[in-house]
Amino acid sequence: MSFFSPPPIVTAEIFTRLPDRFRKPTATAWASANRGGQAIDSFLEGPVFDRAGRLYVTDIPFGRIFRIDPDGTWELVAEYDGWPNGLKIHRDGRIFITCYKRGILLLDPEAGSVTPFLENAGSEGFRGVNDLTFAGNGDLYFTDQGQTGLQDPTGRVYRLRASGELTCLVDTVPSPNGIVVDSAMANLFVAVTRAQQIWRIPLGTSGLVSKVGVFSQLHGGLGGPDGVALDAEGCLVVAHTGFGSVWRLSPVAEPLLRVVSPAGRSTTNVAYGGPDRATLFITESETGSILTARMPAPGQALFSHA
Repeated sequence: MSFFSPPPIVTAEIFTRLPDRFRKPTATAWASANRGGQAIDSFLEGPVFDRAGRLYVTDIPFGRIFRIDPDGTWELVAEYDGWPNGLKIHRDGRIFITCYKRGILLLDPEAGSVTPFLENAGSEGFRGVNDLTFAGNGDLYFTDQGQTGLQDPTGRVYRLRASGELTCLVDTVPSPNGIVVDSAMANLFVAVTRAQQIWRIPLGTSGLVSKVGVFSQLHGGLGGPDGVALDAEGCLVVAHTGFGSVWRLSPVAEPLLRVVSPAGRSTTNVAYGGPDRATLFITESETGSILTARMPAPGQALFSHA
């Protein structure tokens, strides 16, 4: 991003934080592999709004799904043996989870249960699925990150057709993370965390994948690009974890705005909400907080809510 002048900066506000009754710092297997073995009380991810305006978030190391009312009240919806990361709500109301341990699952919020949806690819287990998004035609795109990185650039991006056909689109990604498809279903954007990049995958009508390129190159830091979203003006919003920031990039990748966290630096993911869908909600996982910031444009209309 050094090619451009620094964009304007706004500071987010703390909307709510994980209540103390849900916090018990514990050394977990997930924290051992991903947080240097430190005892942590949560790691929030996967924000998504339902039609009632309630915010769902995941808590990876403890296999928990929370629901947050507009007034900031938290409710534990489900707790299971898994590491849930991404969440999306299908247009038919089904809630999909990308779970590192168990593949893609379905959440029943009333029963507080999860059930398998897609556990493997042709009998081969996933490396560790991370995030997902729906296209307007019902196709599901998701990332299979595992522990890939510059030392092992073999992360994968999959497409699951509404008809049930599963295809691996790319298998050379050093840590594929957040994912979003544009409203024209012409481009898929993938946050490539360890390479500090956003990749653009053209979605041609032939079904073949070619000319995958770098849409944006971040400066670096302790983390990298994580969750992503698009707004109604075609701008890409990127949560830069480890840098405590969220970037708004123009349709040609010029940085237009930087949203700075007033809490920790682990800005992991984003979702648009509020009555006009112009408020950005940000999961900040270092402090277990939900941040908010008013944005210049509302979020892209979600295909999952069509």
